[in-house]
Amino acid sequence: MRSPLAGYRTTPVQTTALPSGIPYIIGNEAAERFSFYGMKAILVLFMTRYLMGEDGQLAVMSGGDAVGYYHLFTAAVYFTPLLGALLSDIVLGKYPTILALSLVYCLGHLALALDDTRFGLALGLGLIALGSGGIKPCVSAHVGDQFSKANAHRLAGAFSAFYFAINLGAGSSMIATPWLLDSYGPHVAFGVPGALMLLATFVFWLGRRKFIHVPPDGKGFVAQALSREGLSALGRLTIIYVFVAMFWALFDQTGSSWVLQARQMDPVLFGFEIIPEQIQASNAFLVMALIPVFVFGVYPLWGRFGTVTPLRKIGVGFFVMVAAFLMTALIEYWIAQGQTPNIAWQLVAFVVLTSSEVMVSITCLEFSYTQAPRALKSLVMALFLMSVSVGNLFTAAVNFAIQVPGGETRLEGASYYLFFAGAMAVTAILYIPVARRFKERSYIQDDAPAETGA
Repeated sequence: MRSPLAGYRTTPVQTTALPSGIPYIIGNEAAERFSFYGMKAILVLFMTRYLMGEDGQLAVMSGGDAVGYYHLFTAAVYFTPLLGALLSDIVLGKYPTILALSLVYCLGHLALALDDTRFGLALGLGLIALGSGGIKPCVSAHVGDQFSKANAHRLAGAFSAFYFAINLGAGSSMIATPWLLDSYGPHVAFGVPGALMLLATFVFWLGRRKFIHVPPDGKGFVAQALSREGLSALGRLTIIYVFVAMFWALFDQTGSSWVLQARQMDPVLFGFEIIPEQIQASNAFLVMALIPVFVFGVYPLWGRFGTVTPLRKIGVGFFVMVAAFLMTALIEYWIAQGQTPNIAWQLVAFVVLTSSEVMVSITCLEFSYTQAPRALKSLVMALFLMSVSVGNLFTAAVNFAIQVPGGETRLEGASYYLFFAGAMAVTAILYIPVARRFKERSYIQDDAPAETGA
């Protein structure tokens, strides 16, 4: 039987130049993220205002239920990376896995675009969770696979460009899709992201001859995962991911509770009236603005006073996230006193939250790849992404648990945001002694591991 990787390069080229396949991965990522975040940006609003019953009448959800189901869907998206990683690393390899699951992903968007009932919602979100989640660990690990020892110094820059593409696609879609929903309804608003996912799949296919295709390791994967080195790496990183899960429990509320809060604020921003859901786009554009600020400004300045390590960046990012939710608690307090604060206040909270994201999410992405043994890179990326799933399950559980008959909740107004700020603060404090004891071991595809202190 002919291997699906026959005829492709399987080892990196020893060159100091940027690998030739990287632009195709970045182009694919920009279009794919447009599709995902565009759909996700309008999901809560769709469930609370546009969802139809089988009888053709409106059958919308309450705000609390919509937030809960939003986070259950997000949890599913970030659980399925484990399935994608196993399929990739044991059976198919990264490229065939990404291509096959991208087609499943496209079918999910098609279901959402054609059917605005609960059946269409469940089918579409189920297929998207499988497709989007399944390709996640493979795509990010596929970036690292393109590098050799000779150009490993370009890896951090490539991951920053990769993250830039994510936010370029996400930001533009979070501006466009709320407008499409408002102007043309859910069929068009969900259909356009589907078309971008089809484009993303095509761009990825175009780069097939440029990529390094690391073959699946089969039995070697199992042996590596169960080896002393593999279990040690997985165990060390899983401990870190437990703490990172709480970060995601707060961060992903920008698409749920923060959207509902924005709906109660004055939508005039810098003299222009915006659709409240569009404020989410500020996160993506702020990431693109803040990455160079941190890389060329904050981190070098920090380095003058102490050693800057990935684990320290993550720890500081945790505390910054606490500040972001304290700001949203203040906004909610103003709303409960009968005021209508300007949406610019939530924009300030987004600046703080995005600063936290730069320190935690981007750092974890690169850190996860470098700390993973060669055969386990997709699996480790899947474990990192499962921290997003665990965090969203926590948020979903809280939102379902606080519901009481009559439409009220046990955590009203500002107390809701203070609860999550407190949970994040406790997590950040407990993280400190764990990070201090962590020993880093860096792995590049063609290199032996190098151990460094935390």
